[in-house]
Amino acid sequence: MSLVLEKLMVTLPRADRPLFEVSLRVEPGQVASVMGPSGVGKSTLLDAVGGHLAPGFRCAGRVWLEGRDVTHLSAEARRIGLMFQEALLFPHLSVGDNLAFGLSPAVKGRAARRAAVATALERAGLAGMEGRDPATLSGGQRARAALMRTLLADPAALLLDEPFSRLDTGLRAEMRAFTFAHIAERGIPTLMVTHDPEDATAAAGPVLRLSAKGA
Repeated sequence: MSLVLEKLMVTLPRADRPLFEVSLRVEPGQVASVMGPSGVGKSTLLDAVGGHLAPGFRCAGRVWLEGRDVTHLSAEARRIGLMFQEALLFPHLSVGDNLAFGLSPAVKGRAARRAAVATALERAGLAGMEGRDPATLSGGQRARAALMRTLLADPAALLLDEPFSRLDTGLRAEMRAFTFAHIAERGIPTLMVTHDPEDATAAAGPVLRLSAKGA
């Protein structure tokens, strides 16, 4: 199902007008790119969609996901995955335990959960690395593991906050292709913040440009 933003507005603390007003529909498997200069509210938009706005921010409008109004639900209840610039893995957990941490509660039983993690690692080109320390992985391996952990949570939508910006040029193209292919295969509507026009071109979805005067 689609992710729909209906006249979504966020007003900063002590401000007298919204930072932006956004209406957008993102279809299943589609990646919509959010672009604009620094400080214009791109990450704040993701916070509003994901339910992570800081206290004092005011939000109006609606966020619809799978035909359900999730505007006033907690972040945990929305089933929206989030990936940041850094491929964050818990340093005190093995690679396998990192993925198991993100696994959907719907997967029950030790054997089933172990199999789900093994399958995800294989699909990420990390077969047999369950016991590895995350610190021993390359940048690309960490990025793939972080993506698979996010997908194992079975999100209904994804938010990507410049997920490729810390990668070098060659690895960036590889991770873009890997990420977008999995999003399309699973039919997950995705909202991606980026400063890189090549990210938006590769995503091949709608482009939302925010400016200081709003969207």
